[in-house]
Amino acid sequence: MMQARDGSRSALTRIHGHLPHLWRSGITALPFDKTETRIALLRIFSRALLLLLIALGLLLAVVLYYIVNPRLPDYVPVEQVRYQDQWSAADRQTYYFTPQGTQVKGLHYDWFTALELPFSEQRFAAPEYLARFGFLVDPKQGPTAQNPGNLPVGFARHKNADSNIEYLDITCAACHTGELHFKGQALRIDGGSAQHVLPSSVPTLRGGSFGQALVASLAATYYNPWKFERFARQVLGDRYEAEHRQLREAFKQSLNRFITVAWNDTHRGLYPTQEGPGRTDAFGRIANASFGDAISPDNYRIANAPVDYPQLWDIWTFDWVQWNGSAQQPMARNIGEALGVGATLDFFDSAGQPLQGQARYPSSVRVRDLHLIEETLQRLKPPTWPQDLFGAIDKPLAAHGRALFAENCAACHVPTVTQEPGRAVQHLPMLTVDYIGTDPTAATNIADQRYDLSALKWDTAELAALNVQLHPKQSEPLDLKSLSVAKGLAYVTAYVEDHAYRAAGVTPAERPNLDGFDQPIGVRELRAYKARPLAGVWATPPFLHNGSVPTLYQLLSPQDERSVTFYKGTFAYDPRHLGFETGAFKNAFLFDTNITGNHNSGHEFRDGKRGDGVIGRGLLPQERWALLEYLKVLGGPLEQQLP
Repeated sequence: MMQARDGSRSALTRIHGHLPHLWRSGITALPFDKTETRIALLRIFSRALLLLLIALGLLLAVVLYYIVNPRLPDYVPVEQVRYQDQWSAADRQTYYFTPQGTQVKGLHYDWFTALELPFSEQRFAAPEYLARFGFLVDPKQGPTAQNPGNLPVGFARHKNADSNIEYLDITCAACHTGELHFKGQALRIDGGSAQHVLPSSVPTLRGGSFGQALVASLAATYYNPWKFERFARQVLGDRYEAEHRQLREAFKQSLNRFITVAWNDTHRGLYPTQEGPGRTDAFGRIANASFGDAISPDNYRIANAPVDYPQLWDIWTFDWVQWNGSAQQPMARNIGEALGVGATLDFFDSAGQPLQGQARYPSSVRVRDLHLIEETLQRLKPPTWPQDLFGAIDKPLAAHGRALFAENCAACHVPTVTQEPGRAVQHLPMLTVDYIGTDPTAATNIADQRYDLSALKWDTAELAALNVQLHPKQSEPLDLKSLSVAKGLAYVTAYVEDHAYRAAGVTPAERPNLDGFDQPIGVRELRAYKARPLAGVWATPPFLHNGSVPTLYQLLSPQDERSVTFYKGTFAYDPRHLGFETGAFKNAFLFDTNITGNHNSGHEFRDGKRGDGVIGRGLLPQERWALLEYLKVLGGPLEQQLP
């Protein structure tokens, strides 16, 4: 018996001695060993999971930090803003702060002025902060009756007819006013090209967009109780106790609209080509808002063709407008722009049924104010070269440049002019993308992308009665399941225009004037870009429709002499090469011409067969300098002084 027990102990000892070997072999034979092993594995797994969660938390914190703390250029105030004699001071204020009916996702004006930055109590709407996004402020500016919030150029406010709410209104001056900085001075270019980063709310780590930063401040205000308390007391004053809850609910509704758009744009990848300073895919954004958001998600299209904001002097004399010459009537053009920036538009009733008859289509656009802006722009003159700031004109060199301009540029950039009722009309040449060779994406998207608007239940006979003219005239019936953005917007704006005219009490006698010289809503779909007159072109960098060439000197050079990449986001002007400086600076935007929509090809002066981007003979460096000297004075009083 003893021997048996000793034998058993001996066997157990042998087994115990082999356990490490058995464990390494993946063999577990005893119940208590399985339990300990499971506990050990759980500990290892728990620690690994904890480390993973900590790492993900740190990564999320870094991402959120950069999303709510956009990497922006520093604000460097100028010593003085110099205003040119392009129009009167009264016209300037009218243009800067007349609303057009945009509502910026329902954001109230006093909400915007009371917002704080996410991690401080500094006002989001402080001029020195908004200037970091590229919006234009004057260091000497202060609140006025037209601008009580002391906001940058183009930030206005309006009330709708059925409401006392003042909405934040971004008007056309925000995108069509420029500035050039040199030696501590700012030269304001009224009607020029803006350089702000306004449109996108898609979150990125770089976070340089106004839209993204605004959403971050809105979210921080709503979810941080201390911030919302300060915000509510600032907005409501002595109405705080009675309206605090109502304010929070209304604020959340606006925030939800911003977040919905940001999520939609992000997960659908609608804007793969980053717009950066001074650009937006205008037609793409208008189509996605009007046909995608408002009608059907099936109508969302990739918008990968950002374009610069064009200068506006003399635009009222052009026969066709938009970079691709697709629009004709001023009022319809301006209504389309307002819809793209955020004017409300209702296609359906509360039951989800398409609106019919005279119910089509209520919106927040302000047609009388749009006409006031248009009339004001008719008095706008091109900027003139400031010799005391940028240097004296070399008149003999400019005279040489005049001869070179006549030889190489006038055929495209000096349009024919006809006299029509109320104005002299400039007929701008349209250059096909195959000939001009510049990035075709904007023109082809507008001409080729199709949208299904059949849910609106339009009657084609009713469409034919609208003030819309298709060029060329269409013989086949319209296919409402496959309309281009140009045609779709033409009919939408025709309905919006009719409704807005009735709401504003516009009489039939007034209408031709508000339309703009009694023009119809003309529509063209050309795979082409217009060649516009070049008065004041020196003040409108960068160049080409997509802003892919930083200076006029490079535009007169072959493509292989142009910058493949360069930095944007500065107002620092280069008066020698006529463009913005292109070197690196803090949080600059890197523009890459290899990306779709950004190509810097075409419009080349290069020896060889004309077409496919070659528009003229190669120019010697001294000839380019002479042309630049002439472009400084073209269309201005200094041109008359040339020998």
